Amino acid sequence: MADADENSLTFDRSMPPAGRLEPVAPLIRRRVAPNGGFFTASGTCTYVVGQDRVAVLDPGPDDPVHIEALLQDLAGERVEAIVVTHTHRDHSPGARLLAARTGAPIVGCGPHRAARALSEAEAPMLDASADRAHAPERIMAEGDSVSGRGWTLVAVETPGHTMNHLAFALPEAQALFSGDHVMAWSTTIVAPPDGAMRAYMDSLDKLRGRDETVYWPGHGGPVCEPARFLRGLAGHRRQREAAIRARLAAGDRRIADIVAAIYQGLDPRLRGAAALSVFAHLEDLVGRGRATCDGAPRLDGTYAPA
Repeated sequence: MADADENSLTFDRSMPPAGRLEPVAPLIRRRVAPNGGFFTASGTCTYVVGQDRVAVLDPGPDDPVHIEALLQDLAGERVEAIVVTHTHRDHSPGARLLAARTGAPIVGCGPHRAARALSEAEAPMLDASADRAHAPERIMAEGDSVSGRGWTLVAVETPGHTMNHLAFALPEAQALFSGDHVMAWSTTIVAPPDGAMRAYMDSLDKLRGRDETVYWPGHGGPVCEPARFLRGLAGHRRQREAAIRARLAAGDRRIADIVAAIYQGLDPRLRGAAALSVFAHLEDLVGRGRATCDGAPRLDGTYAPA
């Protein structure tokens, strides 16, 4: 984070390698699943917390090879809890594979749920990414904890990316496992109705009141200055909202037109994600009375200033 402006947002594009378990901090080891891509960086970060009697956080996708490698890494150690931050298919399905091999309970976030019901004629845009088979043995809420020898994981409710999203504090290391809510390499996709921008912003504000000194996210490397990075993320979202409102004032009425205006030079493969982000902001603006839509907010709606 080399920018002189303390409220700036600077991403760390360096990527942890997939394919090996490595210690990254006292009490914390990380193996990156081999599912790298545009939305997953080098892959999903699976974390092992503790030594000998451990927790495994976010075992990743339904990938038997990844789970088998993780079990080989942990030969001679006991998995006491399998902890899941949220129910996207790159994070939670591996929990069931790991539970079947170890007998450890799956704990953490509850079943997948959307921020709202689909409006009339609205398609479930991200249905393929949702892990609807997730059924934890124990659903954790704000302040609930799971602990083992020398470690404690405390749930912090952070809805927005998904509505069941949890982060987990590790007080012994003054660290937070931030899932997909805060990542050093990229902003987070917030896509209605799977997620909601107002909930996401409220969760950012909530984390700004905490004192962890490092975040270990679901993809990419650590967030090493979380207080500063959170200010940057919040400022980035406010700037994006202002840009969308300016395009509405200039006469843009459709999401595709707004995306073309404010995401110039964007890789075409990312246009869908950009459209969903703009949609999330517009849905929030309509809910706050700052914009209007011809009916319930939807991806193909016609929007205008309020």
